[in-house]
Order: sequence, then C-alpha cells, then structure tokens
Amino acid sequence: MNVNVKGSGFIPLFLFLHMSNYGFEGLGFYPASMKLWDLCRQDSETLCKDYRGKEISAQLIRSAGSIPANIEEGYGRISAKEYIRYLTYTLGSARESRGWYKKSNRLLSARLIKERINLIAQIIGKVHKTIRTLKKK
Repeated sequence: MNVNVKGSGFIPLFLFLHMSNYGFEGLGFYPASMKLWDLCRQDSETLCKDYRGKEISAQLIRSAGSIPANIEEGYGRISAKEYIRYLTYTLGSARESRGWYKKSNRLLSARLIKERINLIAQIIGKVHKTIRTLKKK
C-alpha cells in the first residue's frame, strides 16, 4: 500500500510510517553514520600523531561528517526526488570515507580499517536500498 505525500507523490506505507514516527534518526543508516562519525573522530587522534596522517584525518573528518549531514539535510526536503539527490551525496561521502580509510593503511591497524570499511559498507547498502524503494514509488 502507498501513501500520497503532498509534494512527494506516492511512497510505500511502511516507509511513510517509519519516517513520520521516527524522523531521520529512525532510519537504519543514520545511527550507523553517527557511529562512524564518532569512530572517525577517535581515529583522527591516532592519525594526527604522524605528520602524514594529519591531512588524511582532515579529509576523513570532512567526508565522514558529510554522511549524517547529507541525511539530515535531505530528510527535510519536500520531494522524494530531492531526498534521493541528498542520499546520493551521502553515498559519495561514504565512498570517499572508505577511500581515506584505505589510504590510512600505514597509520591505522588493518583490523580497525576493516571494521570501519565494513560499517561504511553497511551504510552504503542501506542507503542504496532506501533509494531503490523511493524510486519504485
């Protein structure tokens, strides 16, 4: 069953109820993006101990911080089309963060990098699923 949302057209009922009851904080990928942000800030302390890691840290802070920021900004958009655009930005920031973690392979442990990349992969997967659901409407 679909619900007609003014300015957004029809969206699946389950998504409408989920979004209206919890806001963006109830979306599965938002808490994960905030967790990544917190972990990234912790990782930056290690990265900044090495002069080469300072630039990686700065880029990582920007890209990881953009993930929840784009979710927050996109959620407030009127149309599903605009929301999808911001979720696409979210994907770009997540992929960039993944790249910066890969580039930090001489400064952070392989285990830590693998954990962060796995978390990013979860975020990417959930955002892709949401985009596909919104496009089906």
